[in-house]
Amino acid sequence: MSKKDDVSRREFISTGAKTTAAVAAASAVMGSTIPSQVLGANDRIRIAVSGIHGRGKSHIKNWAKIPGVEIAYLIDPDTNLFPSRVKMVEDLTGKKPKTVTDIRVALEDQNLDAISTACPDHWHALQEVWACQAGKHVYAEKPLSHGIWEGRKMVEAARRYNRVVQVGMQNRSIYGVRKAIEFLQSGELGEIYMAKGLCFKPRDTIGHELNTPVPEGLVWNLWLGPASWRPYNPQFVPYKWHWFWDFGCADLGNQGPHQMDIARWGLGKNKFPQKVKCVGGKFAFKDDQETPNTQMATMEWDDGKILQFEVRGLYTNNEDGIRIGNLFYGTKGWMHLNGDKWTTYFGRKDEPGPKYDGAGQVADPNNLAGSGGSAHFKNFIDAVRANDYKLLNADVLEGFKSTTLCHLANISYRVDSELEFDGNTERFIGNERANGLLRRHYRYPFVVPEVV
Repeated sequence: MSKKDDVSRREFISTGAKTTAAVAAASAVMGSTIPSQVLGANDRIRIAVSGIHGRGKSHIKNWAKIPGVEIAYLIDPDTNLFPSRVKMVEDLTGKKPKTVTDIRVALEDQNLDAISTACPDHWHALQEVWACQAGKHVYAEKPLSHGIWEGRKMVEAARRYNRVVQVGMQNRSIYGVRKAIEFLQSGELGEIYMAKGLCFKPRDTIGHELNTPVPEGLVWNLWLGPASWRPYNPQFVPYKWHWFWDFGCADLGNQGPHQMDIARWGLGKNKFPQKVKCVGGKFAFKDDQETPNTQMATMEWDDGKILQFEVRGLYTNNEDGIRIGNLFYGTKGWMHLNGDKWTTYFGRKDEPGPKYDGAGQVADPNNLAGSGGSAHFKNFIDAVRANDYKLLNADVLEGFKSTTLCHLANISYRVDSELEFDGNTERFIGNERANGLLRRHYRYPFVVPEVV
């Protein structure tokens, strides 16, 4: 491990002081924003991909498709990934990216325009805050944050430094899903009073693993980052960290943000629900997993409208043919939304209504419409070029609202209680145990600050 890879406490404080001073100077001249060149349509956007294992590979492929985007850095504490991912970028783009284990090194590059975070959940907030402070735009993978408090800080950072922050809820850019929401909001199904999100992903046991020495090439201190110190365990790297509360948010916070976002979008809810209750458990397996494999959450707004979310992590039937998707219920009928295809039914006889099966959509090579999640990446680049977050399909504030629903459900499950939530203060009413889960205990120097 080099000194550059694992920035020491003294080096970090020095770097942070320089960044803060630069930000303060910029703010004094420009108000509450960092000076930024408004990029022209033909200007190159240099981006860094942070977290290059599973989802990071998808980020690399999508950025490589977009003209004028250069993958300038690959960032990961696991150096074993670098040779294959560098080759991947070279094969796709013809250019060789730099590799670093510490995102702070890349953020020092004044020519870097943006970062793309595909790292574990517990790193999402701090990487976004640091990037905004350094004047970089951010494509932030879902879930936006690891907790509610730090999600709000991510919104504050994006706004304070006038950065474009897109959340990886790509359904917001998918044509069929957008048409479904348009239909729901048209009133043709009547008043939409209930939405349901489904996450049926049967998973096997993760078994038991003993702590072992850190593998050669992995900078364990940087992988842990904001999380509490603990010995290395093979369960954590590269994927099973999802099932440990220090790092992940269970499947309700893994797959859930996509369908939770669609459900909230279809209900037209921009405020938080007043009540939440989530029950469930980990059934069938006795292993190292901390998070549940079965959850049922119900959220209620002050007008009585309801959002239900269900996770089935064992063996299950589908619900109306859906494993991952949404159902909407209106006073005149209901909608089945599976991927980007949907059907509607009306009245007591379930008479077929308008539907969308993917037919008739024209792909536009200029905006990647019709190419699923690829359009979401292109939408981010368009907003970065214009330096205008209002052009985003999934701005950080929208991502915060939907991700918070996942956290509300998980907190209710963890304290085994129905909770009342005050959306103005973003705290629970009368339950300090639940309030204690709004914010994690950060490990110095990997701390999301009070004032971002």
